[in-house]
Amino acid sequence: MHLGKFRRVRRYGCCPVCSGRRLIGEGVLTLWPDSQQRQIRTYYRALLHSCGPQNWWPAESRFEVIVGAYLTQNTAWTNVEKALANLRAARLLSAEGIRRAPLAELERLIRPAGYFRQKAKRLKIFVAFLDRQYGGSLMRLFARPTAKLRDELLSLHGIGPETADSILLYAGNHPVFVVDTYTRRILARHGILPEAAPYEEIRELFEGALAPVAESVADSGEIGHQQLAAGFRGAAHPPSAMSTAKRTALAQVYNEMHGLIVGVGKNYCRKSQARCDECPLQRFLPRSTYRS
Repeated sequence: MHLGKFRRVRRYGCCPVCSGRRLIGEGVLTLWPDSQQRQIRTYYRALLHSCGPQNWWPAESRFEVIVGAYLTQNTAWTNVEKALANLRAARLLSAEGIRRAPLAELERLIRPAGYFRQKAKRLKIFVAFLDRQYGGSLMRLFARPTAKLRDELLSLHGIGPETADSILLYAGNHPVFVVDTYTRRILARHGILPEAAPYEEIRELFEGALAPVAESVADSGEIGHQQLAAGFRGAAHPPSAMSTAKRTALAQVYNEMHGLIVGVGKNYCRKSQARCDECPLQRFLPRSTYRS
């Protein structure tokens, strides 16, 4: 087999087979599927031990989570917090508030989150959908089977897979893993999957990898009791009504892993000027990985 164009082979050993990795696409090396899942489980345990529970997603109500999921598109969370504070101060951070707020006022209040005209319209569309299909009831909405509700959310203007899954997991406590830019970057830099891998492939990888963890958590009651061990910075927030809400072990593990990944992406695995030497996942990096 000619490997001339696969220049990254030497980073993982003398060949893809002996190193437990495979070649896919044009010059991209990744772990075999069973190794991928083991690696994800290892990362989960290492991050939870190092960073502790993240109390993610910070919100006081299901509807606040939904609004935050829309507002966080293409912007930093600090900007979202400003927009949420504006809505809260105006007493409009509810379905009723979004329903009755004039579009121009809504745009003004969420302006700090960027793309405020698009996002204001999308929030209006969501509330209209909630009213039309579920009589304005989030309880009825989230009582829908996960797959059917996911399809409905994805059919709405302005909702892609990441936003839909954020709403399902964090507002509805449905067991769906959320894939974001940080997830892709970490997987690529650790040689697990290329950054451009399909969303569903990444989601299924994490769900398959973390399901056994959730089973052990359900038996042990382990989640939520770990203390910050090594002092690494994460994305931790003070406990909120939504972050401490009762949920299944599976949803909690997905919740925790995504929050931990956000912390790694924000503080260490940055797009530029990566801080690999300080990262709690540093010891798992391929020997010759890049740091850009």
